[in-house]
Amino acid sequence: MGTPRWLALGSLLALAALLEGRLLGEGEAGFGECDKFFYAETPPAGLAADAHVKICQRSEGAERFATLYSLRDRIPVYSAFRAPRPAPGGTEQRWLVEPQIDDPNSSLVEVINEAEAITSVNNLGNKQALNTDYLDSDYQRGQLYPLPLSSDFQVATFTLTNSVPMTQSFQERWYTNLNSLMDRALIPQCGNGEDLYIITGAVPSDRKVKDKVTIPEFVWLAACCAVPGGGWAMGFIKHTRDSDIIEDVMVKDLEKLLPFNPQLFQNNCGETEQDTEKMKKILEVVNQVQDEERMVQSQESSRTLPSTRSKRSALLPPEASKGSSSFLGKLLGFIAAPFIKIFQLIYYLMVAILKNIVYFLWYVTKQVINGIESCLYRLGSATISYFLAIGEELVSIPWKVLKVMVRIIRAILRILCCLLKAVCRVLSIPVRVLVDVASFPVYTMSAIPIVCKDITVGLGGTISLFFDTAFGTMGGLFQVFFSVLKQIGSKVTFDNSGEL
Repeated sequence: MGTPRWLALGSLLALAALLEGRLLGEGEAGFGECDKFFYAETPPAGLAADAHVKICQRSEGAERFATLYSLRDRIPVYSAFRAPRPAPGGTEQRWLVEPQIDDPNSSLVEVINEAEAITSVNNLGNKQALNTDYLDSDYQRGQLYPLPLSSDFQVATFTLTNSVPMTQSFQERWYTNLNSLMDRALIPQCGNGEDLYIITGAVPSDRKVKDKVTIPEFVWLAACCAVPGGGWAMGFIKHTRDSDIIEDVMVKDLEKLLPFNPQLFQNNCGETEQDTEKMKKILEVVNQVQDEERMVQSQESSRTLPSTRSKRSALLPPEASKGSSSFLGKLLGFIAAPFIKIFQLIYYLMVAILKNIVYFLWYVTKQVINGIESCLYRLGSATISYFLAIGEELVSIPWKVLKVMVRIIRAILRILCCLLKAVCRVLSIPVRVLVDVASFPVYTMSAIPIVCKDITVGLGGTISLFFDTAFGTMGGLFQVFFSVLKQIGSKVTFDNSGEL
């Protein structure tokens, strides 16, 4: 039993506001625990619109996949899955409805059968598709992702929130295409699906079933393999016209075909590290699937020829039928029968040969076109990388020129500073001379009193020295004179005492 859980609502009141059209923007909230089903845990950006509801589809207490549901078109915008597909197991198809879409105040938290919800859910079918919307119509409930998630939880995908109107023939071909692609291309080229992210969606048209459920213009699938160093990304489209075959496209081209031109995978699923060899192998399988589908279509068209012939013979008038039953007619028919058989055999051989030739030419042409596309893709990638490198260099040129100009200006300023210093040093010599010459009179006038003072002091010193010398000489002479006299007097005295 699936148990969808509403995210980013906060409360039942917020859920009611959401269902009334006051939705959160695409980038404002994710899918909570169901973000793990998206590459880099990032839901597609750019698919926001009014009346879109985010659902985390649960089954037996575990998250199974995520769905963005359109209340206006009553079909899913996309569903996201991440799980390898095991061997399918038998299960009863029980198409379930989500009670909280129509009745936000409902106490039912799990998806239930429509018959059980009629008595317990208010306004059932007011904002979502019901099983009764498909009754007495040419359309069936077709799953966006028809492959079982596991042998025990196949019922998880049998919800009307994961279904769109499909004709029986389109549904059979869509399921067959996806089975072939998953078994023969996508899972084998992605490590048995351990790192494979799948997003399937539908683009609404202007036609509706019973004026309620919108019929898709085409359904699409985007696959992202996140194997480190060997990842890839591919897209597939199938229009709802029965004659159209499934088409392979690049994810970027698929995004251009979708409303609002969204980004399905963050960083385009590691575009710079994608393995082109694995993508070539996938395209080879896609070509085989397309050829098989063309053969099935041709066989179905050839089967309709005998039935149309029988209908035409039944519409012949009775007279014509009676005439044909005549003996002559039988005889002619008996004679002409071998020739008719031979012509029919030759016709069928020629048709078969022409078909095989056309298929062979188509295959060769497809391979050549794929080779040319691969070469053009590589050439375009190289050209883009070249122009990006040139653009980066061109963008960096102004900055480099600015840096060079700054360095040149700094060098010029340094040169000017050196010149100014040299000029100042050269000019400083005559300036000092002029200053000394200008200050010479001042110094000369101020030195006159000092010189006069020094002369006066010198003259006074000379005079005082003269007097000192004169007086000193006279004093010395007097001392000598007196000493001589003293000597003479002492000698006379001694002589006289002897006589006595």
